[in-house]
Amino acid sequence: MPTLHGVNLSPFVRKVRVALAEKSVDYDAVPQLPFGPRDEYRKISPLGKIPCWQDGDFNLSDSSCIIAYLERTHPEPALYPSDPKEYGRALWYEEYCDTKLVDTLTAVFFQRFVQPRFFKQEPDEELVRKTLSESLPPILDYLEGEIGDRDVLVGTHFSVADIAAASPFVNFAHGGEKVDAQRWPRVAAYVERIHSRPSYKAIIEEEMAGA
Repeated sequence: MPTLHGVNLSPFVRKVRVALAEKSVDYDAVPQLPFGPRDEYRKISPLGKIPCWQDGDFNLSDSSCIIAYLERTHPEPALYPSDPKEYGRALWYEEYCDTKLVDTLTAVFFQRFVQPRFFKQEPDEELVRKTLSESLPPILDYLEGEIGDRDVLVGTHFSVADIAAASPFVNFAHGGEKVDAQRWPRVAAYVERIHSRPSYKAIIEEEMAGA
């Protein structure tokens, strides 16, 4: 059976787990922290990052690469739009959310969740304040406009764009925060809607129970 290496609290591991759940793919999970990976792990994940997908002698790192691979090996249900323009937009949202959104939301998660639990250090609340008041608002303003009146980010069907966009908001919740529904009602409703999907809901409940 294929193996997914990583930890559930990673927004990138979560991305792959949601994709696997959507496609009903069975797999084994092997814990692997992103800090100080051993040389043995680097043999299958050269950058030492998580997640890593291992199927026999086939190894593949990076959540975006893994989901794209799964789309070819398990094409139903499709997680990428068939229309070329929508396909391009889905890739853009995935990239934007994997970088700008993840970096910002996980800054709060790192300070309030990772620092005290893994490094026995107090969170830098001034950094959290600046993130919430300065770095995050422009990102949420952008997403508020992009979501508009649609249920999903691209087209009319759930896609990799939604998987990527919703994942870091779970880390945000682990950090004790949520989207201000009065200021960003569309983003707040969108996150709640995507997190309510069976594929996401089960994973979030598992994480919250173990947090």
